[in-house]
Parts: sequence; C-alpha cells; structure tokens
Amino acid sequence: MPFEPDRLYHELGYLIAAMPDMTTSQWQTPEGQRWLGQAAALLEQSGSLGDSMEFNVAVNGLSSNPLVPGHTGAVQRMTTVLYRALARAELQASPACSGAFIPVGETFSAFAALSRILSEARNTVMFVDPYADSNLLTDFAVLVPEGVSVRILADAGSKKAAFSPAVRHWVQQYASARPLEARLAPERSLHDRLIIIDEREAWSLGQSFNALATRAPTSLIRADAETASLKIQAHGQAWQTASPIN
Repeated sequence: MPFEPDRLYHELGYLIAAMPDMTTSQWQTPEGQRWLGQAAALLEQSGSLGDSMEFNVAVNGLSSNPLVPGHTGAVQRMTTVLYRALARAELQASPACSGAFIPVGETFSAFAALSRILSEARNTVMFVDPYADSNLLTDFAVLVPEGVSVRILADAGSKKAAFSPAVRHWVQQYASARPLEARLAPERSLHDRLIIIDEREAWSLGQSFNALATRAPTSLIRADAETASLKIQAHGQAWQTASPIN
C-alpha cells in the first residue's frame, strides 16, 4: 500500500540526503547495501512500478570498480529515478511539509532556502553541525533576525579551527543586538545537521554548512511533528551538557 504523500516526501528526502558516495566503494559496505535496499523498498511504496523497475535495473549495473564506464551511467540513472520520485511526491505533499532539494553547485539556492526558513524565527534558532566553521556565522547566522537568540552546537573534535575565534568576534561586535552562544558537545556525539526554529520545528540538512551544495547535491527537509519533537528534545539535552565557548 503506497505511503501517504507527506510521509513519502519526507522519507524520500532523507533517503536522498543519506545517499552513499557511489564514486567510491562506500556503496558496497553494509550501510551502503542497506541504503540500496531502503531505496528499492521506498520506490515500491511510491506507487510507480516504472520507477521501481528502472531503479533496480540501474542497481544491477553498478560495478565494484567505479572506473568501469557503465558504473557512472548506472549511478546517474539511479539518481534521476530518485529525484523524479521526489518531485512527484513534492507535488502531492502538503505545503507545510515542503522543503528544498539543492543540486550540486547551486549554492545560492541553498542560501535562499535557508534565508526563507531563518527569517521566520521569532525567539531562538539553534544550528547543529559537528563540523561547524566560521562561515556558519558569516553566511548563515547573519540571516537570523536581530534580537533572536542564536545557539550553535558543534562537535569538540570535528569543528574547524576558525569557528571559535569567529564566535568570539561575533559576541564582541554584536553583544545583545544579535545574542549568540556556542557550545561544544563531546567528540563524535553529534551526527545531525539541523536548524531548530523557536524550539517548535526542525529542519535537517544533508551536508554541513561549510560545504553546502558545493561538491554534491543536498537536501533541506522539514521534519514531521513527531520527529521534530524528538530531535529538539535530544539536542536540547546535548546543549545542556556541552561546553561553552568563551
């Protein structure tokens, strides 16, 4: 039985965001094989027999050696099928469920999508990114309306060297006009890349902010209410135990 439109759109978005690097052997790992199985099953649930069959044929064309000419073509066919299914699901989904799927190189599209989301904040915005860099502030935190409190949760072992100095310069320049606090969670304890708006809605990103849409396509998906609640609660707890950047 096909999924409800909103659920299908949501599931396809997360699936595409989690697509393994098909130019390496990553797709042959247990995680990669699991992803292929999930993709095939989800396309079956989409209600399109043609998409399901075409995807399975493409998978059979994958090679253990990514340099084999047919491998690249198979990956392109797989990607086309997934994005076609996604576009169809987006047309059927409710407006509240819609998000943004950003092809490689369309960094302005990523900027515009994030700008639209961040402009809706009224009280707080939390950015979660294990690999936070200074551009999270210079390119994205500046899009948050003045007076709205910004929190950034990064990974103590993965954040970039320029991140902490950028936080300190921001606080020194803006003070209470653009309140900002950043904290570091224990090493390897963060996995999501998130934007949490007013502690009521959560958006998941397929990549870190420091390389958004520069080398691979990515997605920006609004979580359903149940998933959002779980993510907000989990990262709120992580925030409480993380170490402040002073």
